[in-house]
Amino acid sequence: MDQVAAGVFVTTSPVYLTTTTIVVGGDGGCLLIDPALTPAELAGLGEWLAASGLRPALGWSTHPHWDHVLWSRSLGTDAPRYATAKAVMAAGAAREGLLAEAEAAAPGHDPGLVGRMAPVPGPGPAIAWDGPRAELIEHDGHAPGHAAIWLPEAGVLVAGDMLSDVEIPLLDMAAADPLGDYRAGLDRLASVPGIRSLVPGHGHLGDAAAMRARVAMDVTYLDAVQAGREPGDPRLLGPSAAWLRAEHARQLAITRPAPGRRPG
Repeated sequence: MDQVAAGVFVTTSPVYLTTTTIVVGGDGGCLLIDPALTPAELAGLGEWLAASGLRPALGWSTHPHWDHVLWSRSLGTDAPRYATAKAVMAAGAAREGLLAEAEAAAPGHDPGLVGRMAPVPGPGPAIAWDGPRAELIEHDGHAPGHAAIWLPEAGVLVAGDMLSDVEIPLLDMAAADPLGDYRAGLDRLASVPGIRSLVPGHGHLGDAAAMRARVAMDVTYLDAVQAGREPGDPRLLGPSAAWLRAEHARQLAITRPAPGRRPG
C-alpha cells in the first residue's frame, strides 16, 4: 500500500498493474475507487481496511469495464457504489460480457456484485460525501461516461484508464469518433491545475513531470494513428506487450485514412 498524499492510499495489483485508490474521509469512512482485481486481492483489501480502522463509505467506478466495476463482500454490502449515469447505462447493457470477462481473467468474483453501480446523485461536479472534495472529470475517452476523480486538497488525480506508462491510449472503437473523444478526454485531464500526484488505472504512480510526459506521449500516439502511421511508442515493445500490439493494429486499421483521402 503506497501513501501518495495525506489520507490517500494506492495499492497496485500485479495483474495488469491495476490500481485501487482509497481516500480517507470522516469517522473512518473512505471513498474506494476501482477496487481490484482478484477475489483474493479484494479480500486482502478488506482486511487492510479493517486493520486500519477504515470502512468503505462509498465506491466509485471510473468507467464501465469489468476490471473497474468489481466488489467483494469483504468490503461490505452497505456502501453505495456510484459511476456516471452514462457509465451505469453502459455497464447494464454489457452486463453478460462483463461477467464473462471477469470470470475468464479473475475467476471467483460474486456475479451479483459485479457492475452493480447507481448513477452518482447530486447536481454538482463533485461527489457528495463526508470527506475531502472529490471532483468528477467526465468524458467519453476510452469508455462512455469515463470519470476521473480529482482531489484538489491533496493534488491527486485518479485518472482511470488514461495517462498510463504501460498502456497506449485504448480507444472506444464503438464510439462515433473514437479519436476525437479520446483527445477531448486527454485535454480535460491535462487542463487540471495543480496536479502533484497521478494515479493511472493501470501502471505506475507519477508526479507532475510524469503527468506532462504521459500527456505528450499519448498525443504523439494519437497523432500517429490519425495519420495512419506507426508511432514508435515504447509501450508497444517487449514480449508482454503482444496484446497491446494487437489492439494497436485494430485501432490503426479502423482509423487509417482511406486511400486518396487526407488525414484529419
